[in-house]
Amino acid sequence: MISILVFCLFLSRFSVIHGLSMNYYGTRGPMVEMMVRNTVNRALDSDPSLAAGLLRMHFHDCFVEGCDASILLNSTKDNTAEKDSPANLSLRGYEIIDAAKDLIEDHCPGIVSCADIVAMAARDAVLWAGGLFYDIPKGRKDGRRSMIEDTRNLPAPFLNSSELISIFSKNGLSIKDMVSLSDTLSKTCNTGDNAEVPFDETRNSFDNSYFIGLRKNNGVLSSDQTLYTSPRTRGIVNAYAKNTTRFFFDFQQAMVKMGLIDVKEGSQGEVRQNCQRIN
Repeated sequence: MISILVFCLFLSRFSVIHGLSMNYYGTRGPMVEMMVRNTVNRALDSDPSLAAGLLRMHFHDCFVEGCDASILLNSTKDNTAEKDSPANLSLRGYEIIDAAKDLIEDHCPGIVSCADIVAMAARDAVLWAGGLFYDIPKGRKDGRRSMIEDTRNLPAPFLNSSELISIFSKNGLSIKDMVSLSDTLSKTCNTGDNAEVPFDETRNSFDNSYFIGLRKNNGVLSSDQTLYTSPRTRGIVNAYAKNTTRFFFDFQQAMVKMGLIDVKEGSQGEVRQNCQRIN
């Protein structure tokens, strides 16, 4: 009960920030969140591995130019977009975002941004995979810039814990945020032959097995295992491995904070009619 109260107080801090609010769509689109959740649930019922894909997409979007759906924009003859960067070629789930956007546009056109759909889809993927529901502020605008060179801001798989901490702190995220987000952000990766490599024994479920695996030296990437070998993060890994509730709580807070990175508001962005191209 106490943890629920604390989380509610945490959310209240973000009830209105950067032009975002929990009830942003209110009477303008009261069924928006249900439409996103139903779209996500249908897709994940068919392919459970896409749950991790939606989480990684949200992360890769937010860490490059902020949470503005720039990851969804297609390349043009004059520009190579983020999605065609080597760091993003393994991302999956674009069709889920497009399906949710099409459905929403049929009912309330020009109101819901692609950036909000990405954030809501990631949240709903967590719920589908066995995590707890959490609310997020909404009202993000879609960005108009998507360039391959910007993806250098994404954490590389060979970074050590100090380097990871530095990158996350530049985006306003703490060491605890970084460790809690590392579970679902690294559920799977693609090897050179396009085969998937599982990062833990329950890659399609939202749980703390990732941290239990790190304690057994089962981290696939050096950037994962360094979380357990580094004194600065080892205690957090141990805490999450022992206590699923604590991990869930910290993860929820970290997701809300990550979803606020450099959000666009007002004239800084737009609400795209099609998530793959600017208006």
